[in-house]
Amino acid sequence: MKILIVGGNGGIGQAMVKQIQVAYPAATLHATYRQNRPTDMQGVVNWHPLDVTSEVEIKQLSEQLTELDWIINCIGILHTQDKGPEKNLQSVDIDFLQHNISLNMLPSVMLAKHFSHALKQSVSARFIVISAKVGSISDNRLGGWYSYRASKAALNMFLKTLSIEWQRTMKHCVVLALHPGTTDTPLSKPFQQSVPKDKLFTPQYVANCLLPIIANATPAQTGSFLAYDGALLPW
Repeated sequence: MKILIVGGNGGIGQAMVKQIQVAYPAATLHATYRQNRPTDMQGVVNWHPLDVTSEVEIKQLSEQLTELDWIINCIGILHTQDKGPEKNLQSVDIDFLQHNISLNMLPSVMLAKHFSHALKQSVSARFIVISAKVGSISDNRLGGWYSYRASKAALNMFLKTLSIEWQRTMKHCVVLALHPGTTDTPLSKPFQQSVPKDKLFTPQYVANCLLPIIANATPAQTGSFLAYDGALLPW
């Protein structure tokens, strides 16, 4: 089995890398990083530098990795050092909104576009993206968080649309959007004070929950939006 983890040096990404090593020790495992290459998993992981906002770099990587069974995209953004989720419309900053889209939605578009040939070779292909429940339109009851919600909703629509096309052209490929729950990573750190202790998950716990969902998914589930516990979420 050949697997690519995009964002393998992030909180959930790194946990997924480690969990896959345990569950599938014979797998050929590739992972990407933006700037800082992890040093604690040398030799067992094939690391690739990648700017996920660059279509040129994604295309170049796809030309190196021509056969894959799974692609798991763990890239995401909720805040920067000086910008966070908006409480109201007047707080929306267009540059920050575009930055959310450039990291939460567009990388998956480019990955699917350029790696479709690599996945087409597999009889059990998976295209998996870490999304978020706050991207659900019908579940939105609180408002706010415009940039994050909009970028994740756009991501979800892309994945749903992709799954429909690939049902015709790549019948064995399963496309899933996965909600990991609130995970103890830098992404959620500023917002953890309001999260009940039993609902703040470690990256290891999340990886342990998500991996069986990915492994056991069937083509009948393609285009689904699933939570860490396997529950079907509304779009």
